[in-house]
Amino acid sequence: MLKLRFSAVLFALAAAAANAQADLKTLSEKSGFTKTGRYDEVIKLCTDFAARWPEAVKCSEFGRTPEGRPMMLMIVSRSGVLTPEAAAAKHVPVMLIQGGIHAGEIDGKDAGFLALRDVLENKTDKGTLDKQVLLFVPVFNVDGHERFGAWNRPNQVGPEEMGWRTTAQNYNLNRDYMKADTPEMQAMLQLIDAWDPLVTADLHVTDGAKFQHDVSITIEPVYSGDEALRSAGIGLRGDIIKQLSKKGSLPLPFYPSFVVDDDPASGFADNVPSPRFSNGYFALRNRFGVLVETHSWKDYKTRVRITRNTIDALLDLMAQHGDEWLRLTAAADMRAIRLKGPVPLSWKPSDKTRTIDFRGYVYTRTLSDVSGALMTRYDERKPQVWQLPMRDDVQPLLSVDAPGSGYIVPAAQAAWMKEKFALHDIVFQVLDQDQPPGPVQTFRATAVRYAKEPFENHMGAEFDGEWQPETRAVPAGSLFVPIHQPKARLLMSLLEPRAPDSYAAWGFFNIAFEQKEYMEAYVAEDVARAQLAKDPALAAEFQKKLADDPAFAADPRARLTFFARRAPSWDERLNLYPVMRVD
Repeated sequence: MLKLRFSAVLFALAAAAANAQADLKTLSEKSGFTKTGRYDEVIKLCTDFAARWPEAVKCSEFGRTPEGRPMMLMIVSRSGVLTPEAAAAKHVPVMLIQGGIHAGEIDGKDAGFLALRDVLENKTDKGTLDKQVLLFVPVFNVDGHERFGAWNRPNQVGPEEMGWRTTAQNYNLNRDYMKADTPEMQAMLQLIDAWDPLVTADLHVTDGAKFQHDVSITIEPVYSGDEALRSAGIGLRGDIIKQLSKKGSLPLPFYPSFVVDDDPASGFADNVPSPRFSNGYFALRNRFGVLVETHSWKDYKTRVRITRNTIDALLDLMAQHGDEWLRLTAAADMRAIRLKGPVPLSWKPSDKTRTIDFRGYVYTRTLSDVSGALMTRYDERKPQVWQLPMRDDVQPLLSVDAPGSGYIVPAAQAAWMKEKFALHDIVFQVLDQDQPPGPVQTFRATAVRYAKEPFENHMGAEFDGEWQPETRAVPAGSLFVPIHQPKARLLMSLLEPRAPDSYAAWGFFNIAFEQKEYMEAYVAEDVARAQLAKDPALAAEFQKKLADDPAFAADPRARLTFFARRAPSWDERLNLYPVMRVD
């Protein structure tokens, strides 16, 4: 009787263990990778993983979305470290893997749970968690994830339903790293500030043409950022690609977007991503940003497998090189503190071209009677190696000398900029006394070109102009932001007005370039005549401009403005960028 009872207990324990194991499987696995689960599954799995492995997994909420949903984080390690303070104190390398920043591209969520379950059960990557902390955000864009539908990704093969690209506020989070408009990005930056991950991997699914390659791995620093980190970035990219190739993938070291949309013959041009994107942003913090893009025309099971293989590779490489990368990034931080001279802020590929072999399919280009344009049609029954031009000689496009000392943000702009600097972990000092007139550099725009339509709720702008010496007073409450800090490159990219993702470029300062005071035409006429009578040189300059510039000569307002600019009533702050530099 006792033996039977003992057997029954063993059977019950085994059944309970089996049920618990089944509970850690995703809907994706249970459906044969035809479906993906809703966000309540993420919350449950996060909690269940932590319950199964309390010594190695911590489940926490790191923010709330505009629609009130929790943003879940899994902290996974067998190093004995599950807090950012302990990771910093014990010098344990940290890696962040995020899925679902575009919630329709949801491979990373399901691949991440699968990879973590197997590594925690010691089925794969044995020992890798002893040497690192992994932060796993299954879904970054949570509200977008719950905007579930079958046609949210018309260019993508599976799952049957998925989330939406943008947030509930219609922001694209992978354009928000610099400007940090959204509650989601603000929460993510606070998480990054706390943990300081060495490597951040952002898991996506690309759109685009049909071809045989199934994943692209792009990384910075490779072309940009700290020069000594670039070789490590190239090595990381190469090692991920090597591991994926061994598992049967056809990975690419560049983002496969044609130079001319829908025209394979136009080939490819590599470049440095703008820091609005994840893999462009982290290089400015002297850390590694990895963009993983599986190919949308591969089925969901294939894409999840490849993403899972990529996570496995990242875990393995972090275990191998994490201590080395800690030393390299610490040295890069010290070099950034001493940053000076020309600092590249944007890049472009030169005209140098080489020919690469690219695995595509036989295709035709025919005129469409629907669109009226040439359209490409691929025959996936006929693989073909294309020989295509590649421009990957990437060179700096815009470089600006670092200020000798730093930047001054006037008190009128200080309140909102303090919040932004804090999000980016940028050091600043509030000046508690008025500063008397002294030497500074100011930027006056000689031309401003506004975007034709808003983008991400901003009306962007481009500027012509250069920094020039001036003497100006600085009021109490202004900010001094020293250039001598680890995130000096990030600081310059935020405050240099011509940088592609600066606050000025995003339109935060557009109001500084709006004329607010005017001179009536009849007044301007009298002022102009007085100036002409008083200043023969000005009169000669006016006559020359009339002769040389027909558009000016034909524009009464431009002619009067010529004189208004030289009158004492002209607003000296018009077109003055409201940030100064100091040496």
